[in-house]
Amino acid sequence: MLVFVILGVSVLVFAVSMMFDPAQRALLYVRNVQRTTDAAIRETIRIYGLEDPFYLQYGRWMSQVLQGNLGWSPTASQTVADSIRTRWPYTFEIVLFAAPLIIFIGIYLGVQSAVHRDKPIDQASRVFSVIGWSLPSFWVGMVLIAIFYGMLNWFPPGSASPEVQVFMKGAFVRYTGIDLFDGLLNGQPWITLDVLRHLVLPVVTIVTIDVALLIRVMRSSMLESLSKPYITTAKAKGLSNKAVIYKHARRNALIPVATLSGMLVAGLLGGLIITETVFGFGGLGQWAAGAAVQLDMPAVLGYAILSAVMFVVANLIVDILYAYIDPRIRLD
Repeated sequence: MLVFVILGVSVLVFAVSMMFDPAQRALLYVRNVQRTTDAAIRETIRIYGLEDPFYLQYGRWMSQVLQGNLGWSPTASQTVADSIRTRWPYTFEIVLFAAPLIIFIGIYLGVQSAVHRDKPIDQASRVFSVIGWSLPSFWVGMVLIAIFYGMLNWFPPGSASPEVQVFMKGAFVRYTGIDLFDGLLNGQPWITLDVLRHLVLPVVTIVTIDVALLIRVMRSSMLESLSKPYITTAKAKGLSNKAVIYKHARRNALIPVATLSGMLVAGLLGGLIITETVFGFGGLGQWAAGAAVQLDMPAVLGYAILSAVMFVVANLIVDILYAYIDPRIRLD
């Protein structure tokens, strides 16, 4: 079903583009700045039949997308595909650290909160989850910048220091496009350390906000599992409390958490719009926000398609994980 879902999303996304005039939609077929002149735009409208019926235009656009042409982004002064390729690694760097921390902390505190219900650790976890879920991410980011950069000068905003950015414009080989890895591959560990220093505050911001929901879901799911008859049976058989909790109850409680985690990671990979904008990180989210403000239609459509693909693939991975978490699903 993955292919059909993506096709359905692409139809909806392209339908939105039909609200714009043909001159703006012509940018969906442009590959270089020379094709953005008025004369070239008129020619593009004629060549691609941007006055034709919807289904004909959709077919021509989809053929371009399948060739990797997502159009020209005026805000980035480059193709949408190049914009995504150069900015997504910065988003990936944040998610690389934030996602495992969110999942590990969320599951651990959720389990401990349920097992020790109404005890200090449960009360503390619930207070933390409520506060974390209530705080705006831009406010958390601004407070962290004020304390750890403005007062202590420990963790600056941005994706890298100015001297690192200058160095990477010289004899620096882009093996992966991810500064965190390319610093090591170029034999320059100081670059990797500098990138890690700039990652601290964005990662802390994302973890503080997103782990709150995972804690609440894990706690509720764990409490439900602990109330099931099979838990009483396991205890009656003489199994240790640790085996009952971690081998039986927790495993069954992970089903809804796996779903939420998959959607969460897909959302993070799709772009951290507010966080990247606050910290000036230059990732996919910050670029998409700027494109939306300036009505950069090709960029917005390309971002929408990428986000849809992320979520659909995440759904597929979660479905596969279900079979590993619960053998009954595998047998069905």
